Amino acid sequence: MGMVPFEHADPINARILTVSEDKISGFARQPFLEISRRADLPLETIIERIQAMLAAGTIRRVRQTLLATNLAEGALVAWKVPADKLDAAFDFLFQNDPYSGHVVLRSTDAHIPGEAYKLWTTLKVPAGHSLDAHCQLLCRLTGAEAYRIMPAKGIFALGVGHVRRKSIQPGDRTAAPAEMHVVGTVKLTDHEWKILTTLKREFTTDEIREPTWNARAAEAGVDLEEFYRVAESLAERKLIGRFSTFLEHVKPNQAGTRVTRFNALFHWAVPPGREIEAGSEIGRHEALTHCYWREGGPEFNNVNIMAVAHGTDKDRVLEHKAAIDRHLEDIGIPASYTNVFWGGRSEIKPSEISPLTYQAWVAEQAETLKC
Repeated sequence: MGMVPFEHADPINARILTVSEDKISGFARQPFLEISRRADLPLETIIERIQAMLAAGTIRRVRQTLLATNLAEGALVAWKVPADKLDAAFDFLFQNDPYSGHVVLRSTDAHIPGEAYKLWTTLKVPAGHSLDAHCQLLCRLTGAEAYRIMPAKGIFALGVGHVRRKSIQPGDRTAAPAEMHVVGTVKLTDHEWKILTTLKREFTTDEIREPTWNARAAEAGVDLEEFYRVAESLAERKLIGRFSTFLEHVKPNQAGTRVTRFNALFHWAVPPGREIEAGSEIGRHEALTHCYWREGGPEFNNVNIMAVAHGTDKDRVLEHKAAIDRHLEDIGIPASYTNVFWGGRSEIKPSEISPLTYQAWVAEQAETLKC
């Protein structure tokens, strides 16, 4: 029996990934069966191929995602770190801070105060705790000199779909403007947190099967129907994102293949009061994986709309941005400033959001500083 193909470009795998990356929204009782149905492939093929891609590193994780912006205080944070401490700060945030998710070194050709902010992270702390206090602690732990906290005021696009986006042309956009998801923290009971914590844990290769959730329900100490009831209640409250197979889009897989090479963070400064209109028009462009209303402040020339695009060709990524710029001009939304921050070294992990462990982590770090 031959080896099961694990490359993302394999036709069957690409067909699966086109669905499984970002098309299974909300909570599904039988997520792999749903992927099978939408990809029009046998369930056995879906399970075999996803297992193979996960084992090979083509897929870096399989998990139920959450809309964590509604479960924890979150923000994009730009850090100003002395050059001789930059790599160590990167390593600390990736390896030792469970509350920092994406950790990226970024650079830009624009001569603005923000060019000194080369370390960028996503950060979430449990509701009731302070992002600013967490950042102050991280400054003491890493040697960072300054930081800029940029919480999302609204979300216009949030997905992945790297395989699906390979065929998207510059200017391709949805028929209607993107709707803005309003960010607001929701409180959960301890019972809901217990089930949610179990629900969101990454799947091992052996767990990729149908039925999917039986073992997770047992792990949470509830029967399957109660597990479903809570999960579907969370989905109704817009706390569940999607069931997703996340491609390893930064590092090469076993065969040395990369899904993307360039990671671009686009910035626009649009007139105050037109952020929702501009974000809805920018966010409808299908090349984007993320689009937010965030306030960059004077360090970043008061940008207020940020978006992310990936690609294997830098010029192609810039063509996508140019198409968005033209669209804004055509519909009469001026941008007083726009820029691109390019991603370099990058690591990605899910941010911890449970309030049950946060205080213990803070206490542990405080003890470290005393040593």
